[in-house]
Amino acid sequence: MTKPSLMDFVEAKIAEGVVSEDDVITLRRYIYSDMVVSLEEGAALFRLNAAAQGFPDSWYDLFPEAMADILVNQVRPSGYVSEDNAAWLIGQVTADGHVCSRTELDAVLHILERARKAPENLEQFALRAVAQSVISGTGATRSGAELKPGVISDGEVELLRRVLYAGAGCGGMAISRAEAEVLFDLNDATVEAENAPAWSELFTKAVANHLMALSGFAPPPREVALAREDWLEQPGGFEGGIGGFFKKMVSGGVSGVREAYRDQPDPFAERGAAMEAEIAVNEVVTGDETGWLVERIGRDGQLHENEKALLRFLREESPTIHPSLQPLLDKAF
Repeated sequence: MTKPSLMDFVEAKIAEGVVSEDDVITLRRYIYSDMVVSLEEGAALFRLNAAAQGFPDSWYDLFPEAMADILVNQVRPSGYVSEDNAAWLIGQVTADGHVCSRTELDAVLHILERARKAPENLEQFALRAVAQSVISGTGATRSGAELKPGVISDGEVELLRRVLYAGAGCGGMAISRAEAEVLFDLNDATVEAENAPAWSELFTKAVANHLMALSGFAPPPREVALAREDWLEQPGGFEGGIGGFFKKMVSGGVSGVREAYRDQPDPFAERGAAMEAEIAVNEVVTGDETGWLVERIGRDGQLHENEKALLRFLREESPTIHPSLQPLLDKAF
């Protein structure tokens, strides 16, 4: 008896509506029998993911693993996601008009986290998918009726943090303009909501990281800038660990950056003297930076609490404030 093709097997599972543990083992044998996963096999998995109704836990391991093998591990040079492959992935994810809850977004993040380099539009796609899910109350991060549209929960903050972390693995140390724009959009859209406190922390840290990059200052790595302080805090109180490092950085503005780097053991201490001079030069808020910030903050006609915190940061730490920023500064105090 002739063994059915992978597509025949997938169509049979779609007709049944449920994928079992044994089915996942069979799928793994299909796609890994020749030690290579093809784009056609990947498309078949996407089709099954979109059409079937029930999956075992092992499916959520196989799906992102197979996609990473296709787009990251098998390519030459290994680890570099091409523009064409990124377009293929985005096309597969959006083919049914939405991002599924545990699988497609996980696959995108799995790829970004493992890639040495990936097109910026792939990371931006993932970040916007999470943001849109928060606003609409459906899609990638929503799994229960008790979750309300337009409210950022702790789980969604951690998913946003994961997307932003993933960009570091693709060569982007600082938060980009496009990423900062998405975070501002999300902040605007949820200003009336009872968001998780962790959202304020993430928003402030990420946008501050971007503003440092705008000034020409080399900001700390994303794993420092976006770390959860309660996760990374070490014994010894305020001074301890990476958490203490960024607590100083956020609470003390640019001077806090100086102190944070100065007080840390190697390798931070070794960079302290050079960064002292670099930061002093780049504290000035330029016209170009100010133009973007004024336009971005004023886009919805409101001045939000997180935005006020950024303005206070600038007023306290920059020796020269561009005149166009002064009206917003007056409103923030």
